[in-house]
Amino acid sequence: MADITIYHNPRCSKSRQTLELLQENNISPEIILYLEQTPSKKELKDVLGKLGMTARDLVRTSEEAYKALGLSNPDLSDDQLLDAMINEPKLIQRPIVVAGSRAVLGRPPENVLELF
Repeated sequence: MADITIYHNPRCSKSRQTLELLQENNISPEIILYLEQTPSKKELKDVLGKLGMTARDLVRTSEEAYKALGLSNPDLSDDQLLDAMINEPKLIQRPIVVAGSRAVLGRPPENVLELF
């Protein structure tokens, strides 16, 4: 099986549940604590391609920074949204699980089962 990576926030219940589900299935993923090890723009673009999403799809709209930075503006480019996520990693949807050339959001955690 391909290497598995989870972009994880241990304070998030969905992220914890997703990691637990992986471990229950004998998968020991590489854990990236993305709030501490913020992905680069290149990494985020790669993940977006694997998710089949746009940058706007990956932004957490419920975060205070989303409102404060005016990220609801439809004229913002993907690059501008990615820059915002890099500067404020709490804006990145979580958890993201990557397996080879595919990725899913662990919302709900059972989504990760699609990778196997």
